[in-house]
Order: sequence, then C-alpha cells, then structure tokens
Amino acid sequence: MSANNGKPRLRTHYDDTVRPKLAEAFGFENPHQIPGLEKIVINAGLGEGKDNPKLLESAAKELAVISGQRPVITRARTSISNFGLREGMPVGTKVTLRGPRMYEFLDRFISTAVPRIRDFRGFGSRAFDGRGNYTVGIQEQMVFAEVDYDEIVKIHGMNITFVTTTDRDDEALALLREMGMPFRDEVPVVI
Repeated sequence: MSANNGKPRLRTHYDDTVRPKLAEAFGFENPHQIPGLEKIVINAGLGEGKDNPKLLESAAKELAVISGQRPVITRARTSISNFGLREGMPVGTKVTLRGPRMYEFLDRFISTAVPRIRDFRGFGSRAFDGRGNYTVGIQEQMVFAEVDYDEIVKIHGMNITFVTTTDRDDEALALLREMGMPFRDEVPVVI
C-alpha cells in the first residue's frame, strides 16, 4: 500500500492518470461512463482434484497465498461418465478480488509475476470476450513470488479474468493498457 490515504498505488494511478486519459480519448462527459475494474477472478481448475484431495488442498493454499484471500472450492455442476465425474465433486478453486485487494493483486501481477513468465512477449489483445472482460491463462503458479517452490504438490495453471465496468472491448483494452498490462506489439505504460 502507498502512503497516500491508504490507497493502493494502482488505484491512485487510475484516479489521477487513467481516468482523465480515457475521458479524453473516448469523449466521455459523464464521469460514470469512464471504464474501471470491477473485479478480478482467479480460477484454478484441477481435473485430478476429485481423486486427490491433497492436490486440491495444496492448490487452495497456494491461491490463498497469491491472492491474500481464502479461495472457494468449485464443484462439478453435472455428471460426466466418460471422465468419472459426478455432480458435486470438487474440481478446482477460485477467488474473486474486489476493491483494494484487487488493485494490490493487479500491481503485483504486472510488476513481479509477468516478468517471471518464461518466453513472455506480451499478452494477446484479442482475448476479450465481447463484453469488456479479459482473460489471461497462466501455465504455472510458480511465476508468483509468494508461492514456495518446496510446498508445491503439482504444477498447475490458472485463468485470471479482469472484469471491467464497460461492455466494449476497445474501452477495456485502453483501460488495461493504461493500467500497465503488457500487450503484444505495444509499448507498455510504465507506472
């Protein structure tokens, strides 16, 4: 956290720099039209979680360390006989971050985790869902400095979804670019 009123560093950057830039770029007159981050959802799906409860417990512990918040165990919605999956079996973990924790996580993700991704050349700018939300897939949880390498039961990936308040992909792309997200073939904004 930064020293100015206990606000996270990225929240201050958003209020002071990003909002005026987006208002000017898109011609927003109403301040409520300016897009912002609503929440960040971190999801780790573990297919083997139904057979190995220790793996699920380990993944939940790692997600708690990464996010600073206790994760929820996700369960199968329907039975799929080919996978030996029954309705209600645990299949993964997820965390939804909002407010200051969301900005703190985004700051750590952009400044410390992304540079540790092997052969990283930037995120693709076409991974938006058509409603202003952006999802990133991470191959291994070891890119986060908080994860203790000796405590890892199995290397697994995770999906990180950035949910914005806009429903247009171009506005969401501009928002995330200004927040410092490194997109492929673009010069990242240094905060």
